Amino acid sequence: PKVPRSPGVSADDALAEAGRKVLRMHLARMLAAEAGTRLGADIEQLHKMRVATRRMRSMWRVFDGAYRPKTQLRYVRELRVVATALGAVRDLDVLIEGLDQYTATLPPATFGAMAQLRLDLTEQRETARASLIELLDSRSYQDFVNDYLEFVETPGAAELRPGPGEPVLVRHTAGGRIWAAYEHLRAHETVLGWADVPGLHAIRIDAKRLRYTLESFREVLPTSVDGVIARIVVLQDHLGALNDADVAATTARAFLMSSGARSAVQTREAVSLYLASREAAITNLRRGLPAAWRPLVALQTRRAIATLIAAI
Repeated sequence: PKVPRSPGVSADDALAEAGRKVLRMHLARMLAAEAGTRLGADIEQLHKMRVATRRMRSMWRVFDGAYRPKTQLRYVRELRVVATALGAVRDLDVLIEGLDQYTATLPPATFGAMAQLRLDLTEQRETARASLIELLDSRSYQDFVNDYLEFVETPGAAELRPGPGEPVLVRHTAGGRIWAAYEHLRAHETVLGWADVPGLHAIRIDAKRLRYTLESFREVLPTSVDGVIARIVVLQDHLGALNDADVAATTARAFLMSSGARSAVQTREAVSLYLASREAAITNLRRGLPAAWRPLVALQTRRAIATLIAAI
């Protein structure tokens, strides 16, 4: 399908049809990036395809209750399979890119000492990419795409019919969903100060869900929604950098544990310094987290979200 600039949601849409429009847009984006993902020349195409699949999985949560549970569960499960295969490659792309940026700051004489770690990551990426292409070539993936296309193009498909008096239109349901997503994110303030990396990753997931909820209903909200989304993006990016640093540190530590004894002294020393730099980055990013968090839980933001909801 043609990739639209926006889904075309209106306040008078039934919730299920609004969700169908949003899902159709992200499915179109996923399929538009598939050819570039297969080719592999531009890693951003794979990134776009992965983002589209992740957004669709979140959209099923945003529009939860609008569709038959078995249909929702099936599509979320199939999207998870695709997203996992894409993520295995994308995570290694990020690792390799980060390693290259770090290595570029080193004296030329130390480049070779990092070569074995990069080679290991590259080999892992090629293995993950081969598995991804095998999935995209599979009959199960083609069946999923065809079935999913039919779903997003068929009004009323798998829709749960509400009873008399139950809220069904976007104008009657979007506000509660936006506020609930915000409450889930804000609730993390009770653990923010001592959360471990997985706990911080959970905060990042809830930040994405709030952002995707706002973006799903963006067309029926005032333009001031852009300011709220911008604050969410700041937190997302901060937590994303922290997660990337943790993954890089874990990878470097695993390399030293498994291959350090067989590696040259220069390699062990270089990778150890890389590990120390990632751990230092984690410490600095944790220290700066409150500055990214406070604007989102401030009274100004709560009032802004309430104003957005009141305008629907």
